[in-house]
Amino acid sequence: MKGESKYRMLYLYQYLMRHTDQDHMMTTNQLIQMLKDEYDIEVNRNTIVKDLDIMNRTGLRVEVKRSTQNRYYYDGGTFDIPELKILLDAVASSKFITEKKSQELTGKLLNLTSEHGAVKLRRNLQAEGRVRSDNEKGYYIVDAINEAINLGVKISFQYTEYSPKKQRVLTHDGEWYVVSPYALIWDGDYYYCVAYSEKRDKIQNFRLDRIAEQPMILKEEPAIPRPKRLKLADYSKSVFRMYDTDEAVDVELLCENHLMKWVIDQFGPKVRTRVLDSGHFRVKAKVYASPTFYRWVFGWGGAMQITKPQKVVDAYRAMLEKAIDAHRAMP
Repeated sequence: MKGESKYRMLYLYQYLMRHTDQDHMMTTNQLIQMLKDEYDIEVNRNTIVKDLDIMNRTGLRVEVKRSTQNRYYYDGGTFDIPELKILLDAVASSKFITEKKSQELTGKLLNLTSEHGAVKLRRNLQAEGRVRSDNEKGYYIVDAINEAINLGVKISFQYTEYSPKKQRVLTHDGEWYVVSPYALIWDGDYYYCVAYSEKRDKIQNFRLDRIAEQPMILKEEPAIPRPKRLKLADYSKSVFRMYDTDEAVDVELLCENHLMKWVIDQFGPKVRTRVLDSGHFRVKAKVYASPTFYRWVFGWGGAMQITKPQKVVDAYRAMLEKAIDAHRAMP
């Protein structure tokens, strides 16, 4: 590529960024040969050394390992390999992200490291067979809700569920929900919008992959201010997988000692607990008494019991009795 020597430094930088890292360096002679082979640019050693020095002085982090033959590599990656591995695993495990979008994001993340780093990461990337959302509009839904939150206005959208034939259908005969969005929260591999509905006069949670289309941003309708009592950090811990429930309630749980690590996983290390005897402790926590909460308690096979308040105890018992009756009625 004769006459393109004015682009020499850019070509050199791109090559170092894409093909080198601390374990894969290039000598001066190799870089000279690369420019000739790839771009038909001929340079001498002094020119290469000056170019690399300018890159380093301008913050491009081209490092040199000095020896009889100096070796160079790019050390300016935004993320280290372990950091990228965490991000890739998060993308791979997310049920909210469709298979197509997951592959696109994975490709973009792998471009943030050298080709050698990308090979290492791909080798340990396990994504096949994951349960995925089929809503390709997820990104636009997130963007619209985020913009509405920043503008402090309401949004309007239709919500979906699945029919017995596994077809996506609109809920409540295609009703348009009009809500004041307060936050986007990631919980259980799904994205949720926490919002206030004037029609229902309560805080609700909407799974973004179940929103039918990109919400309309109602710029002429200011959002209802978020209640001061709604502390999102506490809310996300107490809501139990974001089921739509009424107000949070204070519950007491009687637990066997081996459940302490799971209680801390759910409520955090600051959860209120008290030792009762050599085998049990008591927990006091604020939860949304949803079916998901009851399933969580049931999952411990009797090692955890709800003791207060009585209305939550009664609701849990009623759910268990209904399940037993349904099981007995099976042919």
